[in-house]
Order: sequence, then C-alpha cells, then structure tokens
Amino acid sequence: MSDLNTFLFNVFLFSIIINTGLSLYGVFVRPSLIKKVIALTIFSDSANVLAIAVGYRGWPSPDKPPVPPVVTVSEPTPSELLRFLDVAVDPLPQALVLTAIVIGLAVTLFLVFLTLQIYRLYGTTDMRKVARLKG
Repeated sequence: MSDLNTFLFNVFLFSIIINTGLSLYGVFVRPSLIKKVIALTIFSDSANVLAIAVGYRGWPSPDKPPVPPVVTVSEPTPSELLRFLDVAVDPLPQALVLTAIVIGLAVTLFLVFLTLQIYRLYGTTDMRKVARLKG
C-alpha cells in the first residue's frame, strides 16, 4: 500500500510540474491571446491544486484508513481533542484556494473581455499582428 501511495504521489507531482510547464509555455510563447488566457487559467488551476496538496494530511498508517476529523460528543475529553488535532486538516489552504478561484474567475473574464475588444479593433488576436498594426 505504501508503494501505491508513493506512486500516486509521484504521478500527482509529475502532473503538476507538466501542467505548470505547459501553461508557462502557453503564456510566454504562444502569440494568440485566447491561448494565453487558456494557459493562464491552467496555470492558476495548477497552483490551486498545489496549494490544496500542501494542506493534505496523509494517512496515519498504510493499513489504517483516515478517520474523519469530527468531534461526535458535545463535551470532548482531552484525549478526544488530541485525537481531533492529530487528524484535523489545516483549513487555511482551502480558504486561500477558494479566494483564488473567485479572483481567478474575475481576472479571466476581464482578460476575455480585453481579448474581444482587441479582436473588434484589429480583427485578430495574434499579438505579432496587433503589434505591427499599432505601429
């Protein structure tokens, strides 16, 4: 089971690296503004997944599945509170990711609006052609 977890973690880490590399390639190399916006969206999603992964708390042991961090009694004992602290996940990365998703949506809509305006003015979204038309 530990080998499977290690394999899945490596696949996850490799996919994050590949997604980040492809999105940076799209942002810096591709001339189309639409492709740049798509690449920027993929980059922000990769960063959000990485932030969620930072807050992940692994299984206590490979043979024992995780226990949900729920306090089931109204007045917990100190030992139950310690068990809760051992299995509870830090909520800060999830809160930051939710904020980043909302901000990313607003930025993406603004960039799509700007791209539409450039297309209306110049008839293309290719940055090389727009730079030549502008002078």
